Amino acid sequence: MRSSTLLCALVLGLLASGLASANEVVAIKAAKIVTMDDKDTVFNDAVLIMKGNKILALGEAATTKIPAGARVVDLGERWLVPGFVDCHDHIAGSLRDLNDGVYLTNPGLRTVDTLDPENENLKNAVAGGVTTVLLIPGSGNNMSGFGTISRTAGRTVADMTVRATGSLKIAQAGNPERYWFGVGRSYMNYNLRQTLTKAKNYHEAHTRHEAAVKAGKARGAGPAKNLVWEGFRGLFRKEFPASVHTQMYQVLAKTIRMLHDSFGIKVVLDHSTFDAYKNAPQIVEKQIDTIVGPRQYFFDRTERRIVGCAQMYYQQGVRKLGINTDAPVVLQEELTLQATIGCRLGLDRYVALKGLTIVPARALGLGDRIGSLEVGKEADFGAWSGDPIDPRSTCHKTWVQGRKVYDSSKKRRF
Repeated sequence: MRSSTLLCALVLGLLASGLASANEVVAIKAAKIVTMDDKDTVFNDAVLIMKGNKILALGEAATTKIPAGARVVDLGERWLVPGFVDCHDHIAGSLRDLNDGVYLTNPGLRTVDTLDPENENLKNAVAGGVTTVLLIPGSGNNMSGFGTISRTAGRTVADMTVRATGSLKIAQAGNPERYWFGVGRSYMNYNLRQTLTKAKNYHEAHTRHEAAVKAGKARGAGPAKNLVWEGFRGLFRKEFPASVHTQMYQVLAKTIRMLHDSFGIKVVLDHSTFDAYKNAPQIVEKQIDTIVGPRQYFFDRTERRIVGCAQMYYQQGVRKLGINTDAPVVLQEELTLQATIGCRLGLDRYVALKGLTIVPARALGLGDRIGSLEVGKEADFGAWSGDPIDPRSTCHKTWVQGRKVYDSSKKRRF
């Protein structure tokens, strides 16, 4: 009986502690806060106030009142920067379950079943200031399944999961052409088209029945439910995008024409390297999100020069421009290095920082929650020694959902 009483007391104590933590007000002082909001606001000698997992206020310390009873954390000369977002990640889940190459298109698979909380790769990610990733299957086949938007810290799968489904992963060229004994682009595109056509027909049949029921013109369950195609309904309602591993001029052009134009799908162009930037006029016209990486350069033989891929997009007017790693192809904690390389090849540093934060957040439909430091948004941010684009800078502390998940003073990883 005594043991039961002690156990109950311990559990109640832990619950009370968690509740207190969720309601605790914390004020963090820093030399600079780079908000990444629409006004490009930067506060010097600043303070950010959060309660639980939300930002309550931020601004210059001289004009931002800290609530009575708040716990104050003084970071001295550190910069506060929004947590970084990577639209192409494979390390938030089990790498052994990266790709199931059963068929060229695998419409029913999903990565949420493979999430691996707080694995070593994710611990490195938060040490690099990365707080949110899109975990997608590999590119071994043309359509490899549904991705999951995941936090890089969380004690359970529920803690980690931001949104499942996060995207539909499609690979338009490269690896899928090596599927089994090899397929050409003609069959690959045919097979993808017929798969999406089946999914769209299923969605439209159910949508018509739902509209008829609402109008009082039909009753009953309607068309039979099919779990293979049910997950696609959110895709055609534009509740999540198709994240497309696409690169090279011809392949990216096909992606735009087939997926964006013909099927009307919200598309996030992923990788987008080699000479794919020559499609920039189409991308600008259609306002498509473009995420570049991990290869940041291209040798243009027609001009006999090396160019920066991201800079070439930006130079031609692409503004919804992000940067990715394809981790573990490039280590997740080196997301900032990809931005640095892009800047070395001509990209503006502030544009690159947007490409790590608010641009990918909006591409995933999460711009109202993450990607910038603003009142009401989730408290995901890193404390840096200086400009994150400068490779000499270091992330010293990282918060995810208002919880400090990395502290270099306790255990420094880099």
